[in-house]
Amino acid sequence: MFRPLPENVSQVATLGAGPIGAGWAAHFLARGYHVAAYIHSMDELDAFEQILDAGWVSLEAIGLAEGASRQNLTVTDNLETAVSNAQFVQECAPERLELKQALYTRLDKYVADDIVIASSTSGLTMTDIQKDCNSAHRTVIGHPFNPPYLLPLVEIVGGKKTDPKAVAWARDFYTCAGKAPLVMNKEIPGFVATRLQEALWREALHMVANGEASPQDIDTALINGPAPRMAVQGQCMAFHVACGEGGMATNLDQFGPALKLPWTRLQAPELTRELRNRMVDGCEQAASDRHFTDMVAERDRAIVGILKAVEKAKL
Repeated sequence: MFRPLPENVSQVATLGAGPIGAGWAAHFLARGYHVAAYIHSMDELDAFEQILDAGWVSLEAIGLAEGASRQNLTVTDNLETAVSNAQFVQECAPERLELKQALYTRLDKYVADDIVIASSTSGLTMTDIQKDCNSAHRTVIGHPFNPPYLLPLVEIVGGKKTDPKAVAWARDFYTCAGKAPLVMNKEIPGFVATRLQEALWREALHMVANGEASPQDIDTALINGPAPRMAVQGQCMAFHVACGEGGMATNLDQFGPALKLPWTRLQAPELTRELRNRMVDGCEQAASDRHFTDMVAERDRAIVGILKAVEKAKL
């Protein structure tokens, strides 16, 4: 099988029954693809379908592509069956390096040599994953943001053995599949978006540890402050626009010295039992008696509304 043009892909395979694997399956189905989903055991089918059910509600609200149907899904616990006819493979196996390396060795045998395989890993590098892979030239990272059936971002980067043409193909395919691909300049731990998210997370933990704010305070600040603005402007552009005609130059010249003030604590705090309990108690208090499935549904409804509003605002 030769690598198809990205716009001609019709058959994809997803590997994994968790929120990312099932979330990717839901996304691809909603975009009109035929999906063969591999799960490790058929005992995982109920959990896989629950995620698919939850995602499908939001996907229908956004609008399904022509030909989209859940009838286009096949679920199997046979890896070879799942990937044998795939024109693209989205791997979402657990975050264990040895497991992924062994999986990619098996995929060598089952997936046509020129078909791109993308890993959803959030913490490993493709250079490490592809170490024992004979067809490493076609392997890339395709890291989504959760839930992958709603959030458009996919961060793409190859490993040392990856052919740059595979990275370019993945970028074009994800674009055709309705994603917002970000091709990274090089492999870095945590990619781009996760690195930024982790910086925010470390600051939140420090404030809770020091009794400066509760988990609910932090979320209130984000939801009602930076978050709505970030839906339309990232951090860099927000600061550029905020300073009027002077733009980023004014921002850096005026506020640059403040960067040295001891506001931030970039190193992670010690995760003591006390801090752990403060975070758990604070989140449970904020969640009240809501079940996590209800909170997922509430989150997804809100994200759908935001995505629609942002799209409308662009018109």
